[in-house]
Amino acid sequence: MRYQRLHLRRRSPWAAIAIVVAAAVTFAVISAGKAPASTRTASRVPTESALVHRLTTCLAPGQARPTVVLVHGAWADTSSWSGEVATLQAAGYDVRAIANPLQNLTTDSEYVADYLKTIRGPVVLAGHSYGGSVITNAAAGLANVKRLVYVDAAAPAPGQTTGQLSGAGSVLTKMKPAELFYTTTDPAGTPELYLKERIFIHHFASDLPRAEAKVLWASQRGAAAAAFDTPSKAAAWKTIPSWYFISTGDQIITPASELAMAHRAHSHITLFHGGSHLTLISHPNAVTAVLASAICSLR
Repeated sequence: MRYQRLHLRRRSPWAAIAIVVAAAVTFAVISAGKAPASTRTASRVPTESALVHRLTTCLAPGQARPTVVLVHGAWADTSSWSGEVATLQAAGYDVRAIANPLQNLTTDSEYVADYLKTIRGPVVLAGHSYGGSVITNAAAGLANVKRLVYVDAAAPAPGQTTGQLSGAGSVLTKMKPAELFYTTTDPAGTPELYLKERIFIHHFASDLPRAEAKVLWASQRGAAAAAFDTPSKAAAWKTIPSWYFISTGDQIITPASELAMAHRAHSHITLFHGGSHLTLISHPNAVTAVLASAICSLR
């Protein structure tokens, strides 16, 4: 699947803000005279054995291996990272896929930050989707977090919300909430959003087999509306080197929006042609290769 420019059909406030943000980021990068972020295309996906070999040999002899912490996004859970966890464990790494509360960006980030503080030694911290917003805040000010990895994710600047960064062509922008979600309330009365089956299968998990996508839809975790509307308080990507994995088939956070955020952060960018918003499940080796790049850069 080749990358194509996405056109806006119905402009919402989120879409208008995303367009302004993308334009501002492009202007800022050009006017600052800084070199653009490095970009590569994942033309060949390595095998698991090749990844294990790279991960076991790329660091200096006797060098402490980092702990890899993985944060999932909305309408998902820790099992999203199962493929990546298996390969990292096979290479002898301590890896943790931790539960993201999906309630409020501020409190979710504090939860992850508290977890990170319990880990001794260097940490490579990765986030998928809304999890990218969480790691952007959670890692701020933590000396043990050495690398950030964004996987089809949001990377907000202070004051921005996750909802503002979906992009003009995102299905979340083009469709009305009633077409996208069904809503429940938790015991405290907080509204929680669940993706409707058609949206999940055809837009969220669009490159997965239908039967697998239906299982994931049926087992999705609800996300509080507040998670998407809470402004970011920090931007850890300003001081921590970052890597950005972008699927050109992502219909939830558009490639154009992710590219703008990646360039703003001066990330090392990998473009994966095809995939979906759940490429971390459908092509875990491609994602693990980017995690390996971040890990091996610690040498």
